[in-house]
Amino acid sequence: MITMTRKNILLHAVCVCLLAAVPAHAAKKGLKVFISVDMEGISGVVNTEQTGGSEWGTARKWMAEDVNAAVKGALDAGASEIVVVDAHGSGSNMLLSDLDPAAELISGSSGLHGMMEGIDKSFDAVLFVGYHAKAGTQDGVLDHTSSGSKILATRVNGVELPELGLNGLFAGALGVPVALVTGDKAVCEQARKVLGERTAVAQVKEGIGRYSAKLLPFEKSRALIREQAKQGLLRRKEIQPYTLRAPFTFDVTFFRAAMADNVMLLRGMERTGPRDVRFSADDFVTAYKLYRAVYRLATDD
Repeated sequence: MITMTRKNILLHAVCVCLLAAVPAHAAKKGLKVFISVDMEGISGVVNTEQTGGSEWGTARKWMAEDVNAAVKGALDAGASEIVVVDAHGSGSNMLLSDLDPAAELISGSSGLHGMMEGIDKSFDAVLFVGYHAKAGTQDGVLDHTSSGSKILATRVNGVELPELGLNGLFAGALGVPVALVTGDKAVCEQARKVLGERTAVAQVKEGIGRYSAKLLPFEKSRALIREQAKQGLLRRKEIQPYTLRAPFTFDVTFFRAAMADNVMLLRGMERTGPRDVRFSADDFVTAYKLYRAVYRLATDD
């Protein structure tokens, strides 16, 4: 026969009270999802007037709607926490008032990690919304790599990568898989090649040169983004985080030799050609921060 002392009865009562105080939603932790959003691959966007000129005010609304579609897809897949980083230009494109209240927003450009500001090992997956193809891609809408006026190509360990590859490596260094990439046909093809077939893609347009595209109607593009976000997240455990073997050697080719001249002011740079520099780091996060310093310093002044 089991008997309980007064002390045991008191402890039991305290435990029962504490358990009752725990919110029901805390008993089952949902997915934690990180969304990095650029602008060139957003539904409807085809020119620089939309990404930073006279039509920017309209395009930033389109940007929010694409993000909200991804947020809804994440919620459909069971997300309980969603963080969005505004990763285009100054990082001040998304209006908080336009964002689905289920998500939090990181805005501004003062962080150390650029397009991946705010991600850490606690996230279950990352979604890349509104991304574009690497510099020099045929029929890539507004194609460029990191800086459209500075960098011609960026290679890591000999592999030329678009921004989705560079940012995918950042996530991969933390053990986080990329579950979705949205944008034009060219970037979706590059996503499959770099990240693998298990990463979901949502093709919202097909480029016709650099400044033109056949556009999917907004209703269809947002429905596609929502569904693909859901599907990518549901199979996230089948997606391998994107990684390369350390050390990470970056080879960066600039448009002009003067840009490489200025980058050589940084410690650890090796000049490998008139417009080319090389640097290495043993961990990718360190290499990524150095890369950001490189393209910020690269000017032809």
